[in-house]
Amino acid sequence: MLARLKTLSEMECRVLSIQSHVVRGYVGNKSASFPLQVLGFEVDSVNSVQFCNHTGYAHWKGQVLTADELHVLYEGLKLNNVNHYDYVLTGYTRDTSFLEMVVDIVQELKRENPNLVYVCDPVLGDHGSMYVPENLYPVYKEKVVPVADIITPNQFEAELLTGRKISTEKEALEVMDVLHSMGPDTVVITSSDLPSSLGENYLIALGSHLQIKRDGTKEKQRIRMEIPKVDAVFVGTGDLFAAVLLSWTHLHPNDFKMACEKTFSVMHHVLQRTISCAKAMAGPGNKPSASQLELRMVQSKKDIENPEIVIHATVL
Repeated sequence: MLARLKTLSEMECRVLSIQSHVVRGYVGNKSASFPLQVLGFEVDSVNSVQFCNHTGYAHWKGQVLTADELHVLYEGLKLNNVNHYDYVLTGYTRDTSFLEMVVDIVQELKRENPNLVYVCDPVLGDHGSMYVPENLYPVYKEKVVPVADIITPNQFEAELLTGRKISTEKEALEVMDVLHSMGPDTVVITSSDLPSSLGENYLIALGSHLQIKRDGTKEKQRIRMEIPKVDAVFVGTGDLFAAVLLSWTHLHPNDFKMACEKTFSVMHHVLQRTISCAKAMAGPGNKPSASQLELRMVQSKKDIENPEIVIHATVL
């Protein structure tokens, strides 16, 4: 019986997710925890903020966790000897000292478990402008990205982190190579302004993955995905994407193409269900509200667990 319990314990895969929390809706940990749990992961959540709802609403109230308070929570885990993780997942933050504390925790956890994988969505901005304080940029570039294993920037964030512009696919691949040289073995540019062969109603996403072969050398795989645009502004999609990518890269460790196809297909199904429900609630001719556009997460449980692959990747 003891041997069986040990085997089951060894099979557990545990994620430390340090993200925001909302009472109503789906962003941060609310957006990431459910899909991770559905796919079999244990999730320990640290809520970097606790708000009544995301900031896209007319009003929001709540509390912000400080770096010192994060340290206290982590020290409590250490005292109980339960600070053992396979993954760390982080997303949006606005405070440099908090972000630096996250880096300290990741480094300590990696000393404890050299195989730990840090999945980071380096949330800095989009469409040419930052929506976090500018002093976070050097922390991400100099401290966070070097300890990350998987990063999921959009085009603007990838350009900002590397100091290079992307106007062609070749330049995007070069930018991903620069990001690899900074630390991460897996880079996914989640959206870009590159033209799609399928027309203006599609977005281009690109992925690059370095895998260690048996002889110790690294093999690079690059893929392109063309994704249908959805005419709405969603919140929490980046958090969902990073969590689902973590899950499928874990479940398909030797098939980066399949992991990305499943990840982007999950996103497609969730967003299509969300926009359909939002439009029905808003009524004909009316623009859906922030509340109506909350991700239909629970309703998409089956798609998260076993997505029909509708987004296909092209190996470059």
